[in-house]
Amino acid sequence: MRGQWVVLVPVAADHVPDLRRILRAPEVWARWRDEDASAQWPFDDPSVTRFTVLLDGAVRGLVQYGEEEEPDYRHASIDIFVDPAVHGRGIGRDAVATLARYLVRDRAHHRLVIDPAADNDPAIRCYAAVGFRPVGIMRRYERDADGAGWHDGLLMDMLAEELNQPHRDA
Repeated sequence: MRGQWVVLVPVAADHVPDLRRILRAPEVWARWRDEDASAQWPFDDPSVTRFTVLLDGAVRGLVQYGEEEEPDYRHASIDIFVDPAVHGRGIGRDAVATLARYLVRDRAHHRLVIDPAADNDPAIRCYAAVGFRPVGIMRRYERDADGAGWHDGLLMDMLAEELNQPHRDA
């Protein structure tokens, strides 16, 4: 899948060392912690579909989705991490928008959700630029980076017709 700047490709074994390096960056580790604890990561969870975020051919992150297939509640959720070396350049926004377009157009989802930490202002701005809107605060939603306490999460969602589509996939 092509975005404005990024290309999303299925995660391959040769991407894993770079993805693990990115996960170890303090800015990413604080949010994702031991995501890659399994020796089989990122091929260890059949409930999610993962893509490597490529920028000019270099591994710059991972974006994934999960699907709720129960017909009465059908929707998809998105998660992402991006190399801090490219933070602030719109790479995360482009990756999320590219995946969101795929989920709406090709997977026929009418609603998408994403759940950043409530204090992660850059992520919240990124998701809002794609079309996600705050739904509410999930209190003590996930463990803090040190594992000792809890912090709030922000549930955001987007309906298919709210997806900002500044360009078409190539």
